[in-house]
Amino acid sequence: MNNKNHEPLFHVSKRDALPWQKAWAIRGAAILAALIVCGVITMITTGDNPISIYKTIFQGAFGSPRKSWVSCQNISILLLISLALTPAFKMRFWNIGGEGQILMGGLGAAACMICLGDKVPGAVLICLMVVSSLTAGAVWGLIPALFKAKWNTNETLATLMMNYIAIQLVAYYIIKWEVPKGSGKIGIINQNTNAGWLPQLFGMKYLLPIVVAVAATVLMYIYLNYSKQGYEISVVGESENTARYVGIKVETVIIRTMLISGALCGLAGLLLVGGINHTITTTITDGQGFTAVMVSWLAKFNPFAMIFTSFLIILLGRGAGGISTAFGLNQSFADIITGIILFFIIGCEFFITYKISFRKKAGKEETV
Repeated sequence: MNNKNHEPLFHVSKRDALPWQKAWAIRGAAILAALIVCGVITMITTGDNPISIYKTIFQGAFGSPRKSWVSCQNISILLLISLALTPAFKMRFWNIGGEGQILMGGLGAAACMICLGDKVPGAVLICLMVVSSLTAGAVWGLIPALFKAKWNTNETLATLMMNYIAIQLVAYYIIKWEVPKGSGKIGIINQNTNAGWLPQLFGMKYLLPIVVAVAATVLMYIYLNYSKQGYEISVVGESENTARYVGIKVETVIIRTMLISGALCGLAGLLLVGGINHTITTTITDGQGFTAVMVSWLAKFNPFAMIFTSFLIILLGRGAGGISTAFGLNQSFADIITGIILFFIIGCEFFITYKISFRKKAGKEETV
């Protein structure tokens, strides 16, 4: 009987923390490799010049002043949602309920616009919208946090299920407030009076979400890295037992952090309803509550790195759609290109976290 005993060809082990320069060099190499692979696939399947396709992707997102402003606005909303989820994720509380928290924030703003639009002055109305949106989002984050803190329920399932409840609540009020009756939609709220429409900064309708997102990025970075509460979040994320040992009240940290997370999602809902769309639908979030999970994770919970990851996601999403129009290709081809690039970006995180070591020489076979 022959037994082959030899060392494995390679083994995987966890790295020590890489310097940020090397980590981002790996990510840059992954993006470059993805573009090369996409270029080869493009030439084989379509015969088109891949450089032209990449140029079209960029022009689809930033090809005109209006496209550029809309893309920056979309980046800002995605960035704000990502920032909202980050404190919870850093605490290892898997908040998958961003969609619902955004919807509830938007519903709070819409309720104020519809019910109070002709009853209170404009400035008071906007203040009420802000309070309503932040409160609604915070409450929607608080509910699963309480269950987690008191009874250790699974926060992933709890926050996910809260999304569906929020969708049904919004659907109910859309039917209640629909204009005209039977249309199944609200339409533009207060179109004639603009009551509750958030103000335009310097006369530019796209600027407010950008300013809010920039301010939120700076504040979140300071909060997570230089505040006592940010330190407590980090300790709880590392080990709840260690946190309790050093005197941190874990249940309080969980509840407080989810209140902040939900409130920021509610703020995103306010901007979507009061500043961008001026209406509410069950699809107003466009899946950004889930996309933000990937943005936050890819950035390793670094608020400033999220600017780049948000930019990349929006660029691919808005730009890839222009490929089909410009080159007469099926829409699926743009999705394939986007998927390959994201696969490389996500996959490179493996090489940042782990290293592969090959054996120096082949092992010898033994015959028994």
